[in-house]
Amino acid sequence: MGLSNATFGLVGGFIVLPLPQMLAAEGLSEARIAAISAACLSPGFWVFLLGPLLDLRFTRRFYAALFAILSGLGLTLAVLMRGHLMVLEIALMTAYAAAVLSSNALGGWLAAILPAVAEEEKDNPNHEAARLSAWTQVGSFLGGGAMAALAGEGLRLLPLNLAALLLGALVILPAAVFPWIPLPAARDEILLNRPLGESFHELFRELRILLKRRQVLLTLLLFVAPTGAFALTNQLTGVAHDFHASDAFVSRMGGAVLSLAGAAVCLLLPVFARWIKPLPLYLTIGTVGSLFTLALILLPRTPATFAFAFMAENVMQALSFTAAVAISFTSIGSGNPLAATQFSLLTSATVLPILYMGVIDGRTYSGLGRLHGLTSMYAVDGGLSLAACVVLALILWRQPKTREA
Repeated sequence: MGLSNATFGLVGGFIVLPLPQMLAAEGLSEARIAAISAACLSPGFWVFLLGPLLDLRFTRRFYAALFAILSGLGLTLAVLMRGHLMVLEIALMTAYAAAVLSSNALGGWLAAILPAVAEEEKDNPNHEAARLSAWTQVGSFLGGGAMAALAGEGLRLLPLNLAALLLGALVILPAAVFPWIPLPAARDEILLNRPLGESFHELFRELRILLKRRQVLLTLLLFVAPTGAFALTNQLTGVAHDFHASDAFVSRMGGAVLSLAGAAVCLLLPVFARWIKPLPLYLTIGTVGSLFTLALILLPRTPATFAFAFMAENVMQALSFTAAVAISFTSIGSGNPLAATQFSLLTSATVLPILYMGVIDGRTYSGLGRLHGLTSMYAVDGGLSLAACVVLALILWRQPKTREA
C-alpha cells in the first residue's frame, strides 16, 4: 500500500536530477535550468487548493489512478518536447501537479481505511499509521532514486521516443496495485454520487466544520512552524564551496546514496512509534535535529563534514516528514468525508517552513545585519527551529486532547 506512493517520487526524482542534465545538454545556462526546475516543483505547495476536488463525485482510488496516468503522460510529453522549453515546462509542471494530487488522493484513501487495518492487525492505530507512513516515504525515496538512475541511462542509450514512453510507463506502474487496496466504508465518501450542486454545498459545510476543529488547527500550527523543516537540506549544496567540495562530489551525495539513506531511515519511525506517540515524536525529531544543526558550528569546513551534514540533515528531514504524514493519518480517522482534503492541507503545510526558512538561511548567509556566513546560518536555522519546538511543546502540553493523539 505504501509503495504505491512511488509515482510521486518518480516524477520528483526526474525534476531534481535528470531534468537539469537533460537541459544542460540542450545548452541552457545554470540560472535558466534552476528557474525551470523551481517552476516545475512549485505545485508541491499550491496544488493543495485543488484538494477538495479529490473528495467529490468519484472515489479516491479513481482520482489516485487518474492523476497517476496524467502524471505519466505529462512526463512522456516533457521528454519528447525537450527542445521546446515552454511545452516541456508546462508538461512537467502538469506532471508534478498530477503526481501530488495522486499522492494526496492516495493519502486520504489510506487514512480512511487505516482504522480497519489496525483492527484487523490487532495493533495500535498510532503504530499502524507510523508503519504505513514509513512505507509511503520509502516508496517516494526509492522512486526518486530509481528515476535518477534509470532516466539518465535511458536517455543516453535508448531512442528518445522509446525512452519517453518507458519513463512515462514507469511513473504509472505503481498504480497497478490499486485494485488490491480495499475501499473505505460508504460513510467516508458521502460526497459521492450526488448532484454537483448538492455535493459542493455539502463540501463547503464540511470544510467549515474541518477548519473549526481544534486538532486540525493545532496540527497546522505545528507544521507551519519551523519545527521540522530542516531547510538546510536545500541550502548546503549551494554553499558546498565553503567545504571545498567539488560539484561531482555533491552530485554523488545527492543521488542514489541519499535515496537509499532516506528510505532506510523512514523505516525507523515505526520502531520509535512503539514507545513515543506521533506528536511528541515529531517534536523530538525536530529538537534533536535543531541541536545537531547548532553542533555543526564546531566542525571543520571539509568535504567529509559536508557529507556528514548533508546526509544527516536530509535523513532527519525524511524522518520528520514521515512523522508528519503519520500525524496526518491519525488526525483524519474514520468517517471523514474530507479525508483527501485534510491530508492535502496538512502535508502541504509542511512545505511552507522549508520555503521561508530557506529564504532566512540564504539571507543570513549573504548578510543579514551583523549576521553572515555559514556559522550564522547554522545558528539562526538551529536556534529558530529549537525555539519553535520548545514553544509548540508547551502549547501542546496544555491541550489534553492533543496529548492523547
